[in-house]
Amino acid sequence: MSLSARRVTLPTITPIVLQKRVIKVYSEDETSRALEVPSDITARDVCQLLILKNHYIDDHSWTLFEHLPHIGLERTMEDHELVIEVLSNWGMEEENKLYFRKNYAKYEFFKNPMYFFPEHMVSFATETNGEISPTQILQMFLSSSTYPEIHGFLHAKEQGKKSWKKIYFLLRRSGLYFSTKGTSKEPRHLQFFSEFGNSDIYVSLAGKKKHGAPTNYGFCFKPNKAGGPRDLKMLCAEEEQSRTCWVTAIRLLKYGMQLYQNYMHPYQGRSGCGSQSVSPMRSISENSLVAMDFSGQKSRVIENPTEALSVAVEEGLAWRKKGCLRLATHGSPTASSQSSATNMAIHRSQPWFHHKISRDEAQRLIIQQGLVDGVFLVRDSQSNPKTFVLSMSHGQKIKHFQIIPVEDDGDL
Repeated sequence: MSLSARRVTLPTITPIVLQKRVIKVYSEDETSRALEVPSDITARDVCQLLILKNHYIDDHSWTLFEHLPHIGLERTMEDHELVIEVLSNWGMEEENKLYFRKNYAKYEFFKNPMYFFPEHMVSFATETNGEISPTQILQMFLSSSTYPEIHGFLHAKEQGKKSWKKIYFLLRRSGLYFSTKGTSKEPRHLQFFSEFGNSDIYVSLAGKKKHGAPTNYGFCFKPNKAGGPRDLKMLCAEEEQSRTCWVTAIRLLKYGMQLYQNYMHPYQGRSGCGSQSVSPMRSISENSLVAMDFSGQKSRVIENPTEALSVAVEEGLAWRKKGCLRLATHGSPTASSQSSATNMAIHRSQPWFHHKISRDEAQRLIIQQGLVDGVFLVRDSQSNPKTFVLSMSHGQKIKHFQIIPVEDDGDL
């Protein structure tokens, strides 16, 4: 019996990098959106897709967050990270989420390094000639020869226990160490605590409640693989500026020049999302907009930028007056009460007004958006009725100022 050759048609095999996956991304209001993405899509590519689909303005602050609710942790995903790779490390029973929201402080250390490296927390392994500026410290982190050392006291959660212990820590290129003898930096007194290569750095969202931390400024190292609370190495700083310094330095030591490239060239993605002719600052819908003047009998396009700005200001003032009239028609017949109702109501429609939230909640919201100078919100005062509180970020700190409404005649 002779064997004749037979042609067998095999199914086409799609390369792994071209295979599609469906991911779900949540917004701040807990609404979600499913996206079909390639396996090699980066965090920046996902942000770019959502910016385009939602017609948002891209000011480079949109960020993807990895949220782990079962252990109360969250981290900023770096723009170059592969999203599917991160998701593959999640446990099957974990209810982890990806969040899409703004983080104004993601690359703020490149713009204002003076806020991120307090002098008392930075030292150098070798002697330096003269004072080292924060900008020089940042450059040293990005170099491949010499690195600054970050040091200071942190609270560390003891493995297998609920207790926390205050210990002196030292951050070097090779990892994080703690001293077994006070503040000694001698090699015989330094014990290894954690490395960066196979771990990610997270911030604690509710450290006091979830982990019994002494303060709310917690952060931790978590292995890249799926694991439970036993694998976490929990730390806690005394204040937000200290935590920010530690987390920023760890990011710089782990990723180095890659962070700077992400900051300088945000559209060099891996998956080809950058080929969609993306404008660096505006969405597609906004590129078709022009300044127009509607004050006369006929509308006209405004060519002069200065005139366009002037008209915009006038239109804004006119809108406020019209808005006041509209609100007044629903109030009492007296002019004074109409004015009062208008002044008390107009702020409630603004996105920066957060009604009756606590001081702690206000601080949490601002930290979530990033401790960048000028980030603020206004809320109802809980201690003084009929007054408000301005909570704002300045110099890596959150400050609160009381606002007392005053009528034109000086009465409250």
